[in-house]
Amino acid sequence: MTRLSLHGLRKTYPGTGQAAVHGIDLTVESGSLTALLGPSGCGKTTTMKLIAGLIAPDAGEVRLDASPITALPPERRGVTMVFQDPLLFPHQTIAQNIGFGLRMRGLPPARIAESVAAMLSRVRLDGLGDRRPAALSGGQQQRAALARALVLQPRVLLLDEPLSNLDPGLRDEMRQLIRSLQQETGITTIVVTHDQAEAVALADQIVLILEGRLAQQGPPDALYRRPAALAVARFFGGVNFLPGRSQGGLFHSAVGPLTLPPGAPEGDHVLTLRPEALRLGPGPNPRTARITSVTFLGTQTRVGLAVDGTALQALTTPDLASALVPGGEVTVSLPPEALWLLPPEATLSDPGQPIR
Repeated sequence: MTRLSLHGLRKTYPGTGQAAVHGIDLTVESGSLTALLGPSGCGKTTTMKLIAGLIAPDAGEVRLDASPITALPPERRGVTMVFQDPLLFPHQTIAQNIGFGLRMRGLPPARIAESVAAMLSRVRLDGLGDRRPAALSGGQQQRAALARALVLQPRVLLLDEPLSNLDPGLRDEMRQLIRSLQQETGITTIVVTHDQAEAVALADQIVLILEGRLAQQGPPDALYRRPAALAVARFFGGVNFLPGRSQGGLFHSAVGPLTLPPGAPEGDHVLTLRPEALRLGPGPNPRTARITSVTFLGTQTRVGLAVDGTALQALTTPDLASALVPGGEVTVSLPPEALWLLPPEATLSDPGQPIR
């Protein structure tokens, strides 16, 4: 198993005048599955290509364990990349596609056939080795591309948006396959995605990149519940933001004083509370709220609220929301353990905007 580390990695594409990657420092632990997450154009695919050696950095270094690999060509790095498009050779069978890299290494045909057969079984393509890519579904082609990468036993596996071209049912199946194969092989794996739910369901660690910079790294629940900045909170669906001041265990804001969890920092902050953590009904930090909207979302219902003229949102079950109507009133509670303080930022746009 291999530990991957990036040190001061920078890249600016000619003619853009703006860095795609700004001095990223990152460590991916050996044997882990990490999601490189961020919106389109944030620099995550550029970071992936820098790791693979497909493009060269302007500055910085890529290391596997303690060994720098920045100067090595892609084929000598021990890093294999699977792209969003499977890129299978159309004139070759699936078995020939999977064994391509082994043939390039000059392995004996018998050994190649044995490795390919084992890999076909591992990715659940038994009996399909003699078919050509056009005869396979999109999900099957993606599995074949994954098998072609895994058969090389790379030190690091890079997957660039591997699920984005699949329909929801196949996406869930492929996600489970990637997770099980990674756990089985122990290969250090990085998955690039723009989908928060996909990253949370798949990865041990999430690395969030925003505007070419590493915004936060940690286990999925930390980025949801303990975001490092307003931009991180917003990316993960945060909508409740209250500017105010923390003092003596209380947070003073437009909705009145709120009891904070023990150890909360003091001073000017922005308090955030995830919509699913805001409780409808009596409890700690109770407030009376006017209902401004009720929106059915399938498995959840979003409830718009006004507390002393300040807009908040709650997510609850459809059953609990069935009796709620706009214009009515409801008691809400803000559990102290769910409150999180963020540093104030100039980019905060109209927090606590009054409801008219």
